[in-house]
Amino acid sequence: MNASCFAVAGSPPKQAELLYILDQATPEAKIIIIFLMFFSIMAWSVMAYKAFQMRRAKQLNKYFTAEFKTQKTVLDLFDRRIQAEGCPLFAVYQAGSVELDTRLKSAAGEARKRHVSIKSMEHVKRLMENTVAQEALKLESGLIILAIAVSGGPFLGLLGTVWGVMSTFGRVAQAQSASLVEMAPGVSAALITTVAGLLVAIPSMFGYNWLVHNLRVLTVELDNFAQEIVSKMETEYLSDE
Repeated sequence: MNASCFAVAGSPPKQAELLYILDQATPEAKIIIIFLMFFSIMAWSVMAYKAFQMRRAKQLNKYFTAEFKTQKTVLDLFDRRIQAEGCPLFAVYQAGSVELDTRLKSAAGEARKRHVSIKSMEHVKRLMENTVAQEALKLESGLIILAIAVSGGPFLGLLGTVWGVMSTFGRVAQAQSASLVEMAPGVSAALITTVAGLLVAIPSMFGYNWLVHNLRVLTVELDNFAQEIVSKMETEYLSDE
């Protein structure tokens, strides 16, 4: 009994399961895992940055909307030279106001005319629509990385798994032995790349869907605000002729 106790006490400690599987992985699988880890860092960075960007845009839109509702005329905020950098609604309002102010003045320094033509108002409307599209593209930038992570992560993991299983069966065939002890390490090491791919794709999928939903909400708010601004501009400055 004492001998067995010494044998147990002197036996080397078992390696952690995950570390053992990684140690058994082929060089190709390790390269794929490292690439997936890098991709995961990029995906999480994009999700964190875009979440902060959209949250900030919502807050600035809220503050600007509250201020806009207090003005008496559509160009009141423009005349007061109020600035709200980073606010999508302000960018739309500023673009329309600058264009309308330019068309209300026939030359620099002259007083504004009371009315503008339908053609001039159409130019203002198109410029604001273009600004809405530009602001939507700014909010959308970077989401392609999450889309690639969602669609490409599992396939990269599957590639590592197939490659690892192929290598395992090749070694077994060369050794002319098909025991479970020889096959299990290689197969388990091959499957870890699929796990790594899913760990990249699953969080990216939830983050992508959440960000796309918020992007659609913000885009609808921009469209509605642009229409509201155009309606007020037409009411105040559009000529009846």
